[in-house]
Amino acid sequence: MIEPKGLSKDNIICDISQGVSTRRKLTYCEHVTFVSQIEPRNVNDALGYSNWVVVMQYELNQFTRIEMWSLVPKTNEMNVIGTKWVHRNKMDEDDNIVRNKARLVGKGYNQEKGIDFVETYAHVVRLEAVRLLLTYVCMCNFKLSQMDVKSAFLNGFLNEEVYVSQPHGFEDHLYPTHVFKLKKVLYGLKQALQ
Repeated sequence: MIEPKGLSKDNIICDISQGVSTRRKLTYCEHVTFVSQIEPRNVNDALGYSNWVVVMQYELNQFTRIEMWSLVPKTNEMNVIGTKWVHRNKMDEDDNIVRNKARLVGKGYNQEKGIDFVETYAHVVRLEAVRLLLTYVCMCNFKLSQMDVKSAFLNGFLNEEVYVSQPHGFEDHLYPTHVFKLKKVLYGLKQALQ
C-alpha cells in the first residue's frame, strides 16, 4: 500500500482492513471528535470552535474554486449587501450529529428592486413533466442517472452588478475595506431563485 506524502498509518483511527465505510455504517462514537456538538448562535460563537472555523473555511474555498466573486475597492456609489453565516448540525436518522454545515448567505432583504435586481422567479418542474421524461426513458431504453448537487443555486451567473461585504471573521488582511463583486449567485439573494 502506498502512503500519501506526509501521512502515516499511525494517523488512521479505524481498522484499514475493513475498507471504506459509508455514512450509514459510521457510528456516532467513532467520529465524535470531528464534529462540534454545539450549534453556535452567531459567527463570534462559531469562531471560538476550530471545527466550525474549518467548515466555514471549506465553504469559502468552494467559492474560490468556482470563481464566485472578485475583491474590488469600495466606492460611495455601490450598494453593498451584507453577509451572514448560518450554522447547522446535520443529523442522521438516529438524531446523531454526523457533520457541521456552515453556509454564507447574503442579506437579500436589503436588496432594492430596480437597483439590485429587476425581477425574481423560480423554475419549478411539474410532476407531469417528470412522468413524461420517465416514460420516454423507458420506451427508448435509455440509461437514466441521478445526480446530487450540493450548490445548485451557486451556478447561475448574475446579470446585475451585486456587491457583498466580506464575511465577518474572514476579512482580507491586506484589503479590509474592499468588497466582493459577485460573478455568480449567492444564497439569500433575490437572484438565487432564478
